[in-house]
Amino acid sequence: MEFPVKTTNPVKAETACLVIPVFKDGDLLPAAEKLDNASERLIGQLVERGDFTAELGKVQLISFAPGLNADRLLLVGLGEREKCNEARYRKALDAAFTALANLSVDEVASALGDVPVPDRGGQWKARMIAESALRNVYRFTEFKSSPKPKPQLEQVTLLVSDGDDANSAQEGARVGKAVGEGINYTRTLGNLPGNVCTPRYLAEQARALADESGGAVSVEILEEEALEELGAGSLLSVARGSEEPARLIVMQYQGADSPEEAPHVLVGKGITFDSGGISLKPGEGMDEMKFDMCGAASVLGTLKTIAALKPRLNVIGIVAAAENMPDGRATKPGDIVKTLKGLSVEVLNTDAEGRLVLCDALTYTERFKPASVVDIATLTGAAIIALGHHATGLLSNDDDLALDLLDAGQTAWDRAWHLPLWDEYQEQLDSNFADLANIGGRPAGTITAACFLSRFTEEFRWAHLDIAGTAWQSGKQKGATGRPVGLLTQYLLDREAEARSVENGPEL
Repeated sequence: MEFPVKTTNPVKAETACLVIPVFKDGDLLPAAEKLDNASERLIGQLVERGDFTAELGKVQLISFAPGLNADRLLLVGLGEREKCNEARYRKALDAAFTALANLSVDEVASALGDVPVPDRGGQWKARMIAESALRNVYRFTEFKSSPKPKPQLEQVTLLVSDGDDANSAQEGARVGKAVGEGINYTRTLGNLPGNVCTPRYLAEQARALADESGGAVSVEILEEEALEELGAGSLLSVARGSEEPARLIVMQYQGADSPEEAPHVLVGKGITFDSGGISLKPGEGMDEMKFDMCGAASVLGTLKTIAALKPRLNVIGIVAAAENMPDGRATKPGDIVKTLKGLSVEVLNTDAEGRLVLCDALTYTERFKPASVVDIATLTGAAIIALGHHATGLLSNDDDLALDLLDAGQTAWDRAWHLPLWDEYQEQLDSNFADLANIGGRPAGTITAACFLSRFTEEFRWAHLDIAGTAWQSGKQKGATGRPVGLLTQYLLDREAEARSVENGPEL
């Protein structure tokens, strides 16, 4: 999808559909006012008669509007002006592009950037428009024998009222397009069934991503023999009950001026199906455990986005991929495994397998002498109990890193919430038989899972994102969300901006 920016008067815009935002009670924005004057007060009359209430998220399609060059007019309700904020703006965008996705049009022009959002400029709004357009035209139909036709929308022209804002809007649209495509790629990986999306398939996708990047990304795949030689016993223990061999996938993006510049590392949990192993999960809802690789998918999606944006920094993506199944060879509760770091772990519950693959992947990152490490995992159901499905859980051994991620989440509107990682929680992982246990009991389950990971991150700045509540939706809208690609991308872009600021020195 393309997102050109124009300063055309909306009245003169030649398009299949013109998208106009409207506040309640006839409070018209400049673009809507121009249209109203040119169309014999069409919008004003609709509002006055109550035919269009402009409630937040409500839309109305008008098939013909006098005085305009557009074939159709789509009015998008914003609700009350004084209540307009980021969340409400995004809700209006999603309502607009949901409606547009159901129209038989391949291009539209949008004045949605006209909306005043407190503390947000044209660049941010353009990014949100592009992301929303791509998210809402997404359809996963790969396994439908007679799929419904996919949306035809291929171009969204962003109309800006001031020519001075065109460059910032174009940059916002560029970032939004890359992020939106990364999100949709992540969603597709997450939505694939476990009999297709295996550890080997993830490795193939990493190679394909590298090939498509034009040399921007390189890939190394560590198979089970290499992992045995390495000593990654914890990762291998999870895959022992499966016919699918484990993989450690390492992707490197070299964008900094110096290849020696310390990289920022993303580590993704890639459990392509999680039966729980010997600690078998209940059958109801187990199909959703194909989503247990969404952390890995978000790493791949973020690398795809970064390869498109080409920031001047070094990024490494690591995926610990395995399938967790019950079998005669499977790891049993009470077994003790040896990690790559050399610590022994008593496996009290084989359904707490994500931390077992991540701990070896985190240890592996030490060789890169990273500037920061962020792991992303659908790790604990406790995160859903604590935060629901709106916020990603965030824990870190470095408060500045945590704040950087929180800020990135606010900018990308892919938000996280900071939970404590106090030493007092660590004792819940004590084991009579090994260096530590892989679970710490029901209390503070999200925190003790992060405490386990923290034992393997003492050599670098590290943060953990628990996306169990945000990586996918259940019910009628079941499917992967693509989070937290937006947060991760923004975090990396912020690091590039920070590095360039230091490089160029303070302003005089």
